[in-house]
Amino acid sequence: MRQIIATLTFALGLTGFAGTSLAATQYPLTLNNCGQQVTFKKAPEKIVSIGQGMTEVLFSLGLAGKVAGTAVWVGPVLPQYADANSKIKRLADNDPSFEAVVGQEPDLVAAEFEWHVGAQGSVGKREQFADLGINTYIAPADCVAKINADGGDGVRKELFTMDLIYQEIAELSEIFDVKDRGDALIADLKKREAAAVASISGASGKNLPVVFWFSSKEVKGDAFIAGKNSAPAYILKTVGAKNVVTTEEEWPLVGWETIAQANPAVIVLATMDRRRYAADDPKVKIDFLESDPVTKELEAVKNKHFVMMDAQSMNPTIRTIDGIETLANGIKTFGLTQ
Repeated sequence: MRQIIATLTFALGLTGFAGTSLAATQYPLTLNNCGQQVTFKKAPEKIVSIGQGMTEVLFSLGLAGKVAGTAVWVGPVLPQYADANSKIKRLADNDPSFEAVVGQEPDLVAAEFEWHVGAQGSVGKREQFADLGINTYIAPADCVAKINADGGDGVRKELFTMDLIYQEIAELSEIFDVKDRGDALIADLKKREAAAVASISGASGKNLPVVFWFSSKEVKGDAFIAGKNSAPAYILKTVGAKNVVTTEEEWPLVGWETIAQANPAVIVLATMDRRRYAADDPKVKIDFLESDPVTKELEAVKNKHFVMMDAQSMNPTIRTIDGIETLANGIKTFGLTQ
């Protein structure tokens, strides 16, 4: 993570933050979170975090010591938190059971995705947790201007922006009375975002067609491609490139014949440890692209313009800034800047 590793390890380390310039949180604190009023009588003492992105925000705020269990992981934790993470119980690599979550006796369940604790409740509905006296918090990025009614990746009606991540950081830092840490984290992320954009100023307006490929259920089948309002779409807008997909679905399944019509100049490939789907392995992705009669004729494939990007950078997380840096570097490396 380059700068964030040094900056946050020093300023926000797991032992706490010395600054006291901001007013302390006044409890009871009530927030409107994803359409529900949530009240905290005091800072939560024990958290179950569902979603790697949510977990890494909590770690970045120096709250690892309060995390009793985690679930839904795509790849390794941010390296500066590897030691702390190794001491925390992993309830499941994918969706945990309701019983496994409540068995940790948390007073807060924090979820990255609404489908885990929202109306669909693949883990449990918010009302189920409330009945047991357990508060729930869902990342704003997964519910603001987003519809998750079908239980899938959802439909995003407005372009994602990092402001939603900054809102999450600010709200969590208020819930836990660590506002100084939240402000420091937000300031660092904004600084890195500005630096990444400045680094490819020559590519601004280039309008390069780019496709983000997360995975596929079947290697030769339709691919999960980033939709027009997703976190990758924000990355593309930030660096001046163009998404080849125009649907509002977060990760629509798209056929390669359709993608070939747009003939992307760059293909961004998700890397991950997860092996849930056939095309989770990036090597499998490249082998397919270079051998399939349709995809091997794409300009990006002929020129080997593949950008390898951590899957978490393609989700609405603090790592989206890494995604901007990674794509910016790829554009420069391929000589596609003006």
